[in-house]
Amino acid sequence: MQTVCTSSPNADWRALYRAAIHETDSSLILQQVSVAETAALTRQRELFYVSGTQEEKESLEDALYALRAFRNVVENATKATAA
Repeated sequence: MQTVCTSSPNADWRALYRAAIHETDSSLILQQVSVAETAALTRQRELFYVSGTQEEKESLEDALYALRAFRNVVENATKATAA
């Protein structure tokens, strides 16, 4: 029997991901990215112990990669502006 976990509060990681990448307030971007990363990583850990769809697992990997890239761009832009 396969158990699929979708009732977790972290199952809504997609909404947090979208909020982070659509954030326009530069003072909130890194905070939003951190919140989205935490939710996605927590959901990824949950899916390690219970079955989830392969689609969600791949989407989590893609979202985490994009969030890391986005964080790097924002941090580098902040450093360049400060210099």
